Amino acid sequence: MTKPDSHPPMPQPSQHPNTPHPPAPTSPITITLSDIFLHNTPASKAITTTLQTHSEWIETDRATFSTTIYDLVRHWRLLWFLQDQPPSFHDHDITRLLTTYHLYKKTITDPTLPSPLRPRLTEVDRTRAIRESIPDWLDVACLAELGPRWDSILHALNTPALQILRANTLKTTRAHLITTLNAEGVPTTPITWAPDALRVTTNTNVFHLQSFHQGFFETQDTASQMVSHFLDPKPGMRVLDACAGEGGKTLHLAALMKNTGRIIALDPSPAHLHELRRRATRAGADTIETRVLSSAKATKRLTGTIDRLLIDAPCSGLGTLQRNPDIKWKLTPESLDRLRTLQRQLLETYTPLVKPTGRFVYAVCSILPSEGEQLTADFLSEHPAFQCIREQRYWPDADGTDGFYMALLQRTE
Repeated sequence: MTKPDSHPPMPQPSQHPNTPHPPAPTSPITITLSDIFLHNTPASKAITTTLQTHSEWIETDRATFSTTIYDLVRHWRLLWFLQDQPPSFHDHDITRLLTTYHLYKKTITDPTLPSPLRPRLTEVDRTRAIRESIPDWLDVACLAELGPRWDSILHALNTPALQILRANTLKTTRAHLITTLNAEGVPTTPITWAPDALRVTTNTNVFHLQSFHQGFFETQDTASQMVSHFLDPKPGMRVLDACAGEGGKTLHLAALMKNTGRIIALDPSPAHLHELRRRATRAGADTIETRVLSSAKATKRLTGTIDRLLIDAPCSGLGTLQRNPDIKWKLTPESLDRLRTLQRQLLETYTPLVKPTGRFVYAVCSILPSEGEQLTADFLSEHPAFQCIREQRYWPDADGTDGFYMALLQRTE
């Protein structure tokens, strides 16, 4: 399945007012924001499209543009509140918004700086949903599930994500990758509790590096990397990645299995699987078989034959707001309900494929127990043939990672 239900409908105008038919924008920033908010384009894709259109921009300009767009999306509600007007996609209003954005950054950086924003910021401090720039319904829903922890988690989710790499152990070691990247002018530090993870300590476009094109690493959040370790696949096993997408975890599984055994990667999107195959070629991962998932019948002959199963399920994606801040504006209560239903369906569909004593991991990049712990408990109550070996949570405020939940379950009969 694709991840997440990636482009759910936009919030209602009361949550996210906008101009129904604004004049055609000309500013690259306005065009990009219009793509994100009015045309439901993922922020990362909208930014990439604009950068491709402006190949004349130098690297520092491209980095500044990307950072600015992400910050505007991240603080969207707050910035318009400070500007005292509803969102607009007119060039002149976006220009004013940029002024507000830069003044806001200066104001919060230097408490002694005289600023016309201070009265509005004092008012903002009394309302978490505005201060942290999140729709009211989502603030209420997350508070109901997370209680007092929600404040700390939400604040952490509103900070930019760390740039984390995963050393591809099919081609290098983490220690050797550190040396290689340092020679390319990119300093990194290892994440002590994640065997393959490195943090990039400077603002660098790593995709231009020779070491990337050689397949020495992939970009992947630390918590996401731990999913594959949690599944603990062994060389020679038959492994099924039921929701492979573009294959970030699939490639990691291949490395952990030392390029032996067999990995079947399923996804309904041919485009996603094409990208997975391209990445696998660069990574030197030879044991991955991709299959376009057209119906549940396509996997029936695998019943009871799978040693390890990964269900990295489509989810709200709320654990990834640091790197995908637009998700909070596109998620709705209805799409969240549909995702929970889909998650249950995936467990029902794929767990029969696990052989006796085989194991599977159910994982979601969500902070919500209703997509994680509660869903796992419900599954176990209805399926006595499985037992939970262990569960793991990663939190953006405590662990410096995306918010992630994973459960390791074993078939006992």
